[in-house]
Amino acid sequence: MNIKPVFETPYERAGIVTPGLPILPHGTERHPIPGGGSRALPVYRGDEISVLDREGLQVCELVFFTPDGKSDPGRLGARGAGRPDGIISVLAGGAPSGARVAAALDKAGFRLGEAQAIRTLGDGSRPGDMTHFVAECDGLLIAAAPGGPMHPGEQSPPTELILYLRRADPAMAKGGHTPPDPLADPIADINIQPGQAISYQVKKGEFIQILDVQGRECSDFQAFSTRALDKGREREIDPTTTRALMGTLYPQPGIFSKYWTVDHEPLVEIVQDTCGRHDTFGLACTARYYEELGYPGHVNCSDNMNADLQQYGITPRGGWPAINFFFNTMLDETNAIGMDDPWSRPGDYVLLRALTDLVCISTACPCDVDPANGWNPTDIQVRTYGATEEFDRAMGYRKSAEAPVELTKKTGFHDCFAKMTRDFTEYNGYWLPNSFTDHGPIAEYWACREKAAIMDLSPLRKYEVTGPDAEELMQYCVTRNVKKLAVGQLTYTAICYEHGGMIDDGTLFRLGESNFRWIGGNDTSGLWLREQAQKLGLNVWVRNSTDQLHNVAVQGPLSRDILKEVLWTAPASPTVEELGMFRFTVARLGDFDGTAVVLGRAGYSGELGYEVFCHPKDAPEVFDAIWAAGEPKGMVPLGLAALDMVRIEAGLIFAGSEFNDQTDPFEAGIGFTVPLKSKEDDFIGRKALEERKAHPHRKMVGLEIDGGLVPGAGDCVRIGKAQVGEVTSAMKSPILGKTIALARVDVTHAEPGTEIEVGQLDGLQKRLRAHVVPYPHFDPTKERVKGNYT
Repeated sequence: MNIKPVFETPYERAGIVTPGLPILPHGTERHPIPGGGSRALPVYRGDEISVLDREGLQVCELVFFTPDGKSDPGRLGARGAGRPDGIISVLAGGAPSGARVAAALDKAGFRLGEAQAIRTLGDGSRPGDMTHFVAECDGLLIAAAPGGPMHPGEQSPPTELILYLRRADPAMAKGGHTPPDPLADPIADINIQPGQAISYQVKKGEFIQILDVQGRECSDFQAFSTRALDKGREREIDPTTTRALMGTLYPQPGIFSKYWTVDHEPLVEIVQDTCGRHDTFGLACTARYYEELGYPGHVNCSDNMNADLQQYGITPRGGWPAINFFFNTMLDETNAIGMDDPWSRPGDYVLLRALTDLVCISTACPCDVDPANGWNPTDIQVRTYGATEEFDRAMGYRKSAEAPVELTKKTGFHDCFAKMTRDFTEYNGYWLPNSFTDHGPIAEYWACREKAAIMDLSPLRKYEVTGPDAEELMQYCVTRNVKKLAVGQLTYTAICYEHGGMIDDGTLFRLGESNFRWIGGNDTSGLWLREQAQKLGLNVWVRNSTDQLHNVAVQGPLSRDILKEVLWTAPASPTVEELGMFRFTVARLGDFDGTAVVLGRAGYSGELGYEVFCHPKDAPEVFDAIWAAGEPKGMVPLGLAALDMVRIEAGLIFAGSEFNDQTDPFEAGIGFTVPLKSKEDDFIGRKALEERKAHPHRKMVGLEIDGGLVPGAGDCVRIGKAQVGEVTSAMKSPILGKTIALARVDVTHAEPGTEIEVGQLDGLQKRLRAHVVPYPHFDPTKERVKGNYT
């Protein structure tokens, strides 16, 4: 029997499970290989190599070089399969991982063109399949998950592999983790043990990386202006000034990224942050804090900082205000500040850039008497890098709690939109424009309503669902009747849990008899589909194609006129003018030989609209062609702020606002996606949804608000002193000339005309008068979506 080794299990102790801290067996390393990417790893005699195909059908290509530079697959117990064309293609593709591998090979003097490759997996491999090798000698292993750009009408995305190395001679640090590789060649590389504070000097423009090696460890950080110290003045980061100027609890990569002194001088800015949860309220831990808890004499960060900063003549303090990286504070409803375990995982870090010459100090907090460090203080790594290094602004994103961190990406259309704005915001792991410099949300809104607008929606998650049982899987997992979905048709639907709560909403494309494409708002729904396929034992693959398909939406009354000038379709396919609602087709730029795209007639604006999907490498060409045709007709770019306006007017729901996993489709206002009568087959959540429909408790409604104040999302809806619902989204509608809101209210008070009040402050001290109105507020019969502008 072939038993697959279990490499990762969630950390669990005494009933507490922490999926974000997976446990690897002692001496085992985990190395993700991105689809279309590669890794270079030193391997030693006796090391066990295992490669996991996470999503199925992904080829793995390996090359093993012995120390003398020869390629010998036999040293891994395998036969060669010819030239490593997959690895060569990956390295030539320009991906960052490929560049690192190429640099490693050049440094070693190894000739990849003369190497023999091992090819494994890929040929019908299922999600979770593994292959195993043992190294007979020391060497360098090159591993790749080869795959080229996916045609938007095809379903063959390169996907991630996971390579595990079980070392024959492991040497691990406390906690089981060693610091990951530096981001570049470091100027300084300092390990700070729990209970230490170490200072270091940084020049203007240089970078500072503060890294949590084991996870769940706090690090107090402070920086002083060297210029001020030379003049006998102490000017360090002031957390209160920083919060006031940035308008946030702590800065984040992007526009509002700086840390300031009391004199309003910026000292550092944050460039990358893979954790996203830190503290700017509390002091570094103090002697008094431990004394009050009954631990006199406990080592503390403030005293440690005082001792180390004496060399610069800095005045000691009883407690140091600091940026407490990875410290997890929270404010409750009574305004009390509490704490819990940090959110940081092993290897999480923040990357700062010095805006002037600095004296910095960092600690590894020694607190072991509360959850500040997860009850187990560990080490912090500080690295500094030269001013000539280039690091993209990025935040950390995880597809799931247990998934590895990914840095914020740029979409294929990013540079096209970046010519018109610097106002980008992080959205589900990508940078998206929030508004545009020469327009602003109101102008962008009116362009969408009166002419046309183009927006970047590339972060939508795409999953290719293929195989003989693809229809059976989708029929069981979505609320719509998939059996009625024709090839070339798309439908809007929901995916629910067994209790009826929504996982996601999205569109399902049928590309063939057994070929579907799921496009949702988050990765949870795609991962759920894959989980259900494995649970049911279905012959189907669910593969992530998000990075292979980026898309813009062209929305507005002139969208059809613009796209018909740009896109050509084959004679057997509908033209842009003929494409019906909720239909899609493969099209090309210009003519038969043009770049391929998938054109779908759908949108998120309440207007006639289309979505254009292409490979990211083709995105600039696609954008330029659409822009050249659209700009003369008044088309403008549209950001997230204006998108929120048009979708609220049109009654289009948004995850986290109108629905979550406690909200069913009926309560979210999309009950039409649950055809309980015409869909006779069972599906996940059916029983619960039948009960919820028969006995509804809450309903999505529209509100008109008296006066000019706009309620906030989450504001309570009351009749008298009783809360009967909550606002989910609200805005001032330019086209209606009213303040409107979407709200979820008790069915007892959901009839149009019902007088209600929206509570603010504590819900009782301030009220906004409002009444229930038909929903949606704008174009309820969808005439504009149909293209009927009269």
